[in-house]
Amino acid sequence: MGDPERVLRALLGVAWTEPALTRALTEPLGERAAEVVARLRERWPEAPTVTHAELLAEVTGLMRRIVPREPEPVWRWPVARWASLDEFARGLDLREGEPEWFADPGGWLRRAPEGRLHHYRPTWRGDRLLETPAPRLAELQRRVARRVLARIPVHPAAHGYVRGRSPHTLAAEHAGREMVVRVDVEGFFTRIGPARIAGLFRAAGYPAAVAQVLAGMLVTSTPRAVLRRAPGPPGETRRRLLDRLALPHLPQGPPSSPAVANLLAHALDRRLAGLAAAVGARYGRYADDLVFSGAALPVHGLVRRASAIAAEEGFTLRPDKTRIMPAHHRQRVTGLVVNASPAPSRREYDELRALLHNCARTGPEAQNREAHPAFREHLLGRIAWVGAGRPARQARLTALFGAIDF
Repeated sequence: MGDPERVLRALLGVAWTEPALTRALTEPLGERAAEVVARLRERWPEAPTVTHAELLAEVTGLMRRIVPREPEPVWRWPVARWASLDEFARGLDLREGEPEWFADPGGWLRRAPEGRLHHYRPTWRGDRLLETPAPRLAELQRRVARRVLARIPVHPAAHGYVRGRSPHTLAAEHAGREMVVRVDVEGFFTRIGPARIAGLFRAAGYPAAVAQVLAGMLVTSTPRAVLRRAPGPPGETRRRLLDRLALPHLPQGPPSSPAVANLLAHALDRRLAGLAAAVGARYGRYADDLVFSGAALPVHGLVRRASAIAAEEGFTLRPDKTRIMPAHHRQRVTGLVVNASPAPSRREYDELRALLHNCARTGPEAQNREAHPAFREHLLGRIAWVGAGRPARQARLTALFGAIDF
């Protein structure tokens, strides 16, 4: 616990009184700050006039005697190895004070009025709050995602935001099954707070101080003014959402959030996969959608046990969004119909074909009614989605696209 050079920096320029010194050393030393301050004042009742090197030597000796050294990190995965806050700051090109600024350990931004100092830009989309990080924080989160989160394995049942997996890979696993059951997790991201994220980083090998700052950089607390603008009628579900948003939580919007959510759902996935295997079913998850499929499933018992497991792992399922889909009904998983091979619905195909035809006839600007900033790319994305696994559909849609004059 503690870095002598960091303690020395905290001491410089501070009044040589017990309260001032204790406040200065609480951040680097925690509960041991008072003991170190008492020893320093025994050694120098008045402000010392020694050199910085002499003061550093005294601080180092004191910390060796009364501040237990953290054990050397045991790294479980090939993550970036930041064994101290200084190494962490250097690894992310952070200047002095920036780790604390971005981690906001005191939560003062939550209480401050909205403005340029806030790290996130909130946007309500229905009952979901999109919290988009400012460019500098977003870049730091991308670096953490690349150097740390991407190097920790996710459970094989996770298909969302995982390299090589997609809505199609999840749908393919549940295609052509006698029964498909889909369950929704309520407030998936907002159920994850900084303590759980710090625990993940601690499990990876990071010291407590580094893990806490890392976690702080990936969470936020929604300002009260944003909560007051929440749409929708009053109700218990809305109240629970606003209560969670008011506390430090994993926001939707940062580039790191999907990976964090997948990693912290590992135990949930492992247990639900075991539950599925016990009743002869398959299990998979795409973000907050949990999917089971099989033949002659004990559906109500399965959902009841899945709900209990989710609660034990810190999540809540929404009974009102549970969908039980036998083979003689349309079975949908991640927006794809899976009664046979996975594919978007015929209606979705027909709507896109009509849109492409109208774009060729009247021009794309007239058909861009939702003002997509990159409408051409938006159409190509829809063609790829609707035509996946259906070469004939893909060819017809691509031909219609080729007739559009952009």
